[in-house]
This record gives sequence, structure tokens and C-alpha cells, in this order.
Amino acid sequence: MPFFVVKLAGKTTPAMTQSVRISSVDIMRGLTLLLMLFVNDLNMRVAPSWLGHTKADFDGMGLADWVFPGFLFIVGMAIPFALSNRLKKGDSMGKISIHIIIRTLSLLIIGVLMLNTGRVTAELTGISKDLWALLMYVSVFVVWNDYPEKTGRYLKSGLRAVGALALLMLAIKFRSGQPDNPGWMITGWWGILGLIGWGYLVGAFTWLLLRDSLLKVLLVTFFFFLLNILSGLHLLGFLDPVKPALGILLEGNVPFIVLTGVLAGVMLRKQTSSESGRIIIVFTVIGILSIITGLILRNWFIISKIYATPSWGMICNGISFLVFILIYWLADVRNMRNWATFVRPAGQYSLTTYLAPDILYHAIWMSGIPILIYKQSAEPLVAVVGSIIWALLMVGVTAVLARINIRLRL
Repeated sequence: MPFFVVKLAGKTTPAMTQSVRISSVDIMRGLTLLLMLFVNDLNMRVAPSWLGHTKADFDGMGLADWVFPGFLFIVGMAIPFALSNRLKKGDSMGKISIHIIIRTLSLLIIGVLMLNTGRVTAELTGISKDLWALLMYVSVFVVWNDYPEKTGRYLKSGLRAVGALALLMLAIKFRSGQPDNPGWMITGWWGILGLIGWGYLVGAFTWLLLRDSLLKVLLVTFFFFLLNILSGLHLLGFLDPVKPALGILLEGNVPFIVLTGVLAGVMLRKQTSSESGRIIIVFTVIGILSIITGLILRNWFIISKIYATPSWGMICNGISFLVFILIYWLADVRNMRNWATFVRPAGQYSLTTYLAPDILYHAIWMSGIPILIYKQSAEPLVAVVGSIIWALLMVGVTAVLARINIRLRL
């Protein structure tokens, strides 16, 4: 995801619609990415259960159950700033719409490819699961890398064509299942990036069409929240024929969380430079009320990430409001930003941060060398500290890759 920047002309600016960075947006994106790397790496057979995901039927949530919706929230929050900047630069509605669609399709494609890496049957595909995944991730970097301006147009196009051809060949070779019943790729739940893609699609077009109208954005947000409730009550069975393609939208949960972030972004853009105190109060109240609402909904829906229940979504949104406003108070009101320097690469190059570790994982697994020795420990402290170090190292790897012009941009 790009580095979203906001402009502010000065203390007399009526609203945040012009160019100072809202540092808290970048910092929260970086922190959620860091936490995502951490919880994804944890050996949950050893680590404390509260750090991981809860089981589908368990009424509750762990740290890992908030991390992804926290990222969805900040994706939505950045949309009003990013798209308004495009409009200021003179981009037409049509050009921005094409940009939104291309970004969405890119996220869906990468998400589905990632989802299927664990389904490769080596005997049917002709190459090992790890090699297929490794080649896929490298090809993704070749296609979607943000090449420096000095790279010639023909060289850039040629590299992307080679990467796209490699992805096509890998897709053609892909096989899953058994010899007597082989299968191909599935879209399934679209993978993490696919979910982000669907949420981004709804959030981006909602803001593009409605702009900074709080009431209209709120109504769209409530519509998807209502869809989430109806889906949870199993009242949308008549839409089953289109669920294989549009299930994430019909379920409502992912768009609802992203749109809540869009709503927060609109509110932040509307505040004047002297109203930081008011936005802190408003976001705090909304956060607390969201958590209370989620707990009330618990009477009808368990708190479950796997089932994407409205109670879980509402509680996660409440946590996101409170986490963001704390970061905002520190970084943008008190100007205390140095503490977050270590997450800056993750906030700036979040897609690179998310995908680069998988290349290393598959390379390590393919080599057979037990490099990740902390994962073999039976000591919870060793497992947790090892995953913390791994997550921090991956952010460092992202910074190094950016310096050598390897950074993904959709």
C-alpha cells in the first residue's frame, strides 16, 4: 500500500484537505504489519493462547484476531487522503476508477495465488510446493515492483511481461488433490490480500462517489453492517448463486470494517488544525461505544473472527479507534514520533513487508536447514521472543530492499 500523505497549509487552514503528513496513519499501518508478521510466525503449540487466533466456535478473541481488522481499518482511513490527492493532481474520475479496479484485481490475483501455495501437489505439478511458491513470489515482485524512474520504459515493460508469463506458466502447471482426482486453483476465501482487495474496492468507490459526506458514508457503512447481521442470521440464502464470486461483499464484514476506517478518515479530514482535542474525544467515545455495541451483539452472535461476526467486527473497530487516537495524540499532537521509527519501512512499503518473509520461509523450508530454531523450542518465552526478532528483522529486510529499489506498488 502506498505512503498516504495529507497536506495542511498552516494553522489557519479550515480543514485537513491540503499537505502535511498525518504520521499516525503511517505509524498504525506499520505497527499492524509488524504485529501481523509476529502473530503469523508464532508457534501456537507453545506460545500463550491469547496471542493467537481463537477457534471458530470459541466465543472470544486473541491478539491475532484484531491485527487484520486493524489493518483493514487503516486501509479505509487512508483512502480519503490518497484519492483526494489524486483529484488535486488533476486525475479524472475515470482514471481514478481504473486505478481502483486495477489495484483491486492485483490484490485478488496475488491473494488467490498465495491461498493456493499450500495446495500444491508436487507429484502432479512437477515441482515441489516450496519451489512453486518461491517462483510465484519472485514473479509477483517482478510484475508489481515499483521500478525507479531511470529504468527504461522497454526494460520495465519487458521485466513485467516476463514476470506475468512466469505467473501464467506456474498457474498452468498448478495441480492439487490426488492423481485420480486432480484439482486446480480455488478462490476460496480469497486470501488476506484478496479480502483487502474487496474491502478496498468498496471503500474507494464509496469515497470517490460520496466524497467527504459524513452522513452518506455512514449510511453505506451501516448498509454493510446490516448485511453482516443478516448474513450472521442466515437470512441471505437467496443470494447463494452469486456467493462464490461476491461472498465477501454479501457477508458485509470486511467492507464494514474498511468503511468504518473511511468514515474515520473523513472525520479527520474535516477537523481544523485547532480541533485535535475534539477529534480525540470523538474517536475515544466512538471507540468505547463500538466495543459496548459489540458486547451487546454478543447476545446473538459469538465473537468470532473465523465466522466474521458483527460482534467481532464492532469490537475490533472500537479497538482500532482507540489505538489510532492514542498514536495520533503521541505522533501528531505531541509530535513524539521517534519511538515509531523502527516501523517506518513497514508503514511505507507494507505490501513488500507482508510478502518478503514468505520468500524467506519457502527458501528456508526448501533448503532443509533448521534456521528458525526458536520454533523448535518448548519454552513459550523463546518462541515469543524469536517471533518478535523475526518480525523486526523482516521490517529491516524491507528497508534494505527499498534501498536497492525493490518495493512493491499496486
